[in-house]
Amino acid sequence: MTETTMSAPDLDVHALRVIKAISDEGSITAAAAAIGYSQPAISQLLKRLETRLGLPLVERIGRGVRLTEAGMVLARHAPAVTTALDAAAGEIAELRGLRSGRVRLVGFPSASPTVVPRILADLGTRHPGVSLTYVEAEPPEAVEAVREHRADIALTFSYPGDRDDPHGSSAHGLSVTDVGFDDLVAVLPRGHAAVVEGSVKMSDLAGEPWIAGCPRCRGHLLEVCERAGFAPRIAFETDNVAAVEGLVAQRIGVATLPRLATESFPPRPEIVFVPLPPAEARTIHVVTAHGATRVPAVGATLRAIRRALGSPEGRARRN
Repeated sequence: MTETTMSAPDLDVHALRVIKAISDEGSITAAAAAIGYSQPAISQLLKRLETRLGLPLVERIGRGVRLTEAGMVLARHAPAVTTALDAAAGEIAELRGLRSGRVRLVGFPSASPTVVPRILADLGTRHPGVSLTYVEAEPPEAVEAVREHRADIALTFSYPGDRDDPHGSSAHGLSVTDVGFDDLVAVLPRGHAAVVEGSVKMSDLAGEPWIAGCPRCRGHLLEVCERAGFAPRIAFETDNVAAVEGLVAQRIGVATLPRLATESFPPRPEIVFVPLPPAEARTIHVVTAHGATRVPAVGATLRAIRRALGSPEGRARRN
């Protein structure tokens, strides 16, 4: 075997980021916009890389492009490589006393008006050099954003016995850390007969019309009611927490909501939130790429998340 055939391909982190951006965006123009390069610069980089590798990396399809088999190999390995390099750069920055960096956070809707502002305030006080961006997404989409290297941290949740838990096989290869709990409450009209000394039995609500939320929350409602011995008669469906509370206030139906969702709006005097057993609480997680916690800005953000949730140091589990 000649020296040429034995030598490793000449790759660099910029090339990997470009290939991953093309994979994500589906065109060179969109990839350039996503990572802040000019289109000619990306085209030239691709040509040089294809020459060095001796293989085509993209092929044109209509107005867009798609990766060849060689391009897909690079795109598949890009997140692990770039995360490791970011971690190394971050540790060097720590040694030099720097406290800066950019973190991309994605989180579930009820965290947006509650947990996320506390995280931003915490970072602004403790680490003003860290720049945090935030996008809202339900847990399955948030986990996928980390997998595809579009986010550094996903703030997610799962319910007890969740049949569609996004932290199982879909999070394979990522790090999942439990960082807190979010209690579930029954949302009832004030003065409802089922409320006795500040508590309620779900079985006493069997005859009520129910208001269901997002598909995953609806699934958990069905399981809670099933354990109480009945199937809920779902009369209304909405993801809008204010709408849920408005319907309950008018005595049109009853509902369950996570505590964080009830904190998203000022309390209405016509309704009460009655705690359900702690076993029904949902678990809050953070999802990252393996090794991402060694990036100082990511580590600082994770600590801010725990403080925002009043949570001790969590233990990561490898998937």
